[in-house]
Amino acid sequence: MAAYQICVRCENRWPVSYQPRQWCPGCRGLLLSPVDSAGPVPPSRRNFRWVARPPHTDSEPTQSQRPEASRTTPAYDEVPRWGLHDNHPVADEDEPSASESLADLAPTLLAGAAVVFGLAALAELFRYGLLVFNRTRLVDPLVLAVSDAAVWATQVCGPVVALASALACALRLLEVRRKVFAARGTSDPRHPALVLLGVVVPGANLGFPGLFLTEIAGHDPRLLRAVRTWWVLWVLNAVVFVAVLLSRQRDTLQARADAVLLTAIAAAFAAVVAVVTLHVVRLLDRTDLWGRPLRYRRLTPTKGQPNGPITPIVPIVPADLDAAPADLDAAPAGLDTADGDGATREDAEAAGRARSDRAEAVTP
Repeated sequence: MAAYQICVRCENRWPVSYQPRQWCPGCRGLLLSPVDSAGPVPPSRRNFRWVARPPHTDSEPTQSQRPEASRTTPAYDEVPRWGLHDNHPVADEDEPSASESLADLAPTLLAGAAVVFGLAALAELFRYGLLVFNRTRLVDPLVLAVSDAAVWATQVCGPVVALASALACALRLLEVRRKVFAARGTSDPRHPALVLLGVVVPGANLGFPGLFLTEIAGHDPRLLRAVRTWWVLWVLNAVVFVAVLLSRQRDTLQARADAVLLTAIAAAFAAVVAVVTLHVVRLLDRTDLWGRPLRYRRLTPTKGQPNGPITPIVPIVPADLDAAPADLDAAPAGLDTADGDGATREDAEAAGRARSDRAEAVTP
């Protein structure tokens, strides 16, 4: 067989008798250029190329199995396979770490914290209502048990969810700061441990989180306004929490009732802070509170009157009719004084009809 053609579909070799073929007689696949078995074909006359693929292994090679950087010739543990398909192995994406997974859960945890603190506020208000009701009547034991269970459940779940939300927000803040400073061409000047401690440690988290957020807010007015609002609410939330702790130190009956009401207010305030924190997290991701992409509107200032004067429409009157209205308006002196003359009235009405017809004909 002097010359043959290879089919790209079935990979059969077909001899060339008189002239090259285009389609495979067996599978109707495309045939490559003829290849002379007697001598090598120069690369300029080929429409295919041979590719060497390294063998695919189930696990990554260890450090001892990897070729050294000083080697110039590739080395394989197995014989390379040759073929016409150049399929590069696709590297599997690295699975997210535990910290990245927790950082992604920050919006969900903040929404859960808002719900838990909202339920806690309702439970405390219900308890306060029972206290007011109990001043004159007895409370059903079943209703009291339900109230105790609601208060106990929210008081246990609230701090746990709040702590998990704070840790998730700290990890997410680290990730956002890394991306923002990388986009600016620099690295984060704050140490990751400082960011984590500044967000989680009580007392220090009153000032450091606002500072960290302001550093990455840049000149975005919407984000800066949201960060400042959150900062003020966060400090006020701490003040309300301290007031609740101080109110529980008194042992009188009225002081305990006031502490229940103050606890309900603190829980409601904490729910609001959780929602505002979620809003700030969403703004860092360029989305709204519901996770939808933000829509920016640009307002262009204008000068002058908002509504310009409208030019009055002037009808075009033909030249031969310029004197007609004046002639029609000129009425006889005795027209208005003629009371019993019927002919004069008919003449006046005819003149009025003629004047209106003339005006309609003149108007364009």
